Amino acid sequence: QVQLVESGGGLVQAGGSLRLSCAASGRTLSYYSRAMGWFRQAPGKEREFVATISPNGGSTTYAETVKGRFTISRDNAKKTVYLQMNSLKPEDTAVYYCAAKGLLTSVRSSEYDYWGQGTQVTVSS
Repeated sequence: QVQLVESGGGLVQAGGSLRLSCAASGRTLSYYSRAMGWFRQAPGKEREFVATISPNGGSTTYAETVKGRFTISRDNAKKTVYLQMNSLKPEDTAVYYCAAKGLLTSVRSSEYDYWGQGTQVTVSS
């Protein structure tokens, strides 16, 4: 079992930056063999993929809407995955969720086994 706790959300003006963190606890021995992902859900919309990273951090994939602005990274020694968000836009406003799955990265939320509680990101215009 892996527990995930997100932090770092908040209110920021358009063009600003935030860094989200997701700390893993519980049976974290399995953390080192898990791909991690970030998803988001805006009010009235379905949850959507943002970014994913392989267990060793060597492979990353981004949604087209965030490519070039967001960076996913992980520190396996700290059992933490990050999402650096730059040049934020009002349309980035959403609850951001961290998720863990098996070995291979995926853009599909249905393939993720563990989810955090989410952290709110609000971008004002």
